[in-house]
Amino acid sequence: MRARAAALAVLLAAAGVATGRGEEPAGAPPVFRAGGHVNLIRVDGSINPASADFILKSIRQSEDEGAAALILELDTPGGLLASTKDIIQGILNAGVPVVVYVSPRGAWAGSAGTFITLAGHVAAMAPGTSIGAAHPVGIGGGRAKDEEGGRDFAAEKAENFTAAFIESIARERGRNVEWAVKAVRESVAITQDEALRIGVVDLVAGTREELLDQLEGRVVRVRGREVTLSVAGAPVRVLEMDLLTRIMHVLASPDVAVVLLLAGAVGLYVEFNQPGLILPGVVGAVCLILGFIALQILPFSWTGLLLLALGVSFFAAEAFVTSYGAFFAAGVICFLLGGSMIFDLPELGGLQVSFYTVLLPAAAAFALAAGTVVYAVGRARAAAPQAGVGELLGARGRADEPLSPRGRVFIHGEYWNAVSEEPVEEGETVEVVGVEGLCLRVRRARSRGGPGEG
Repeated sequence: MRARAAALAVLLAAAGVATGRGEEPAGAPPVFRAGGHVNLIRVDGSINPASADFILKSIRQSEDEGAAALILELDTPGGLLASTKDIIQGILNAGVPVVVYVSPRGAWAGSAGTFITLAGHVAAMAPGTSIGAAHPVGIGGGRAKDEEGGRDFAAEKAENFTAAFIESIARERGRNVEWAVKAVRESVAITQDEALRIGVVDLVAGTREELLDQLEGRVVRVRGREVTLSVAGAPVRVLEMDLLTRIMHVLASPDVAVVLLLAGAVGLYVEFNQPGLILPGVVGAVCLILGFIALQILPFSWTGLLLLALGVSFFAAEAFVTSYGAFFAAGVICFLLGGSMIFDLPELGGLQVSFYTVLLPAAAAFALAAGTVVYAVGRARAAAPQAGVGELLGARGRADEPLSPRGRVFIHGEYWNAVSEEPVEEGETVEVVGVEGLCLRVRRARSRGGPGEG
């Protein structure tokens, strides 16, 4: 029996060496070496279906490759709550350690970014970064208020849901639950040092190399089992968005969506006022199509969209109706109001159109373009006619043959049949006083001119 036990022990020890675990002390958590490399992705801008799809694909790819960890470098002001939920669900159920790293310096994990950072197996921040302000905001979305207290049930529902959501994430990861709830209910935000001090994040690292060094030997729980990270000095593979995902990510920005809608309106406006230019119409149509694609990605307020359309209509009406600037001013006001309201919804997680950096300059640019068209149309209407019957009245030419009273005259490079009020000799200067079909009524010019006149 002792010989068999000894032989069994030797076989088990050999099996441990073959699997790479023979050097681990008894009871120690397994080292998550996997493929020996670390995958890294970067998400800038809003959290939207495109960025969520990219993160989830990267998690699956890292699992399939057996990566030691997936680092998510994050810099976001917020985003869609539905996309945030998908990302968090993917991280919490990931088969690879996910390290959320708020980076570079000056980055912000705002609103939806706060949820994602707290959900990481390891939460890290770079110096000069901040996190928080996760309160759902918005003035749209179908509010329902009671008659007595004026309570906003829709806003309360959104706040209670997000508070419970972030509390469950913080508890799951063992992070500061009290602060997480305050980030939702009171919109508090803190710097990286304060976040580290009160247990919101796990570490602060200035560079990727420093981050990997601090991750070395850290124990995390992945799908219910504890693993020890061994990533110091590991090669880093950067995963990039594919072209289509990158395009959708850019379109899923309220700022980009409004600019595209405005550019499309300007292009079609110019094409309609100056038919035949083609290029403004084509560019405008493409921008409108891309803008409508963005509206399919982002939830929007119909009130805001209708106000935008009304503003464009007022600009167009100014070119045809003399309102002394009233339509123009109404167009600017409607455009600014519509742009402010179109993406001001709780489900956008705080994402809105930048008023001073995007909306106001865009409204000014559109007003300038519309004003230029209005000015050009006004000048064209005030100018003397250059073609048609009105252009012939008062025109001067010469008699190509004697008029007594009928004959032929040469005016503006053309020969016309004419009837004269008085006899006119060949070569004399005549003046048009009327047009009857294809025949001109003329008379001898009051002041004689050269025979080539007209």
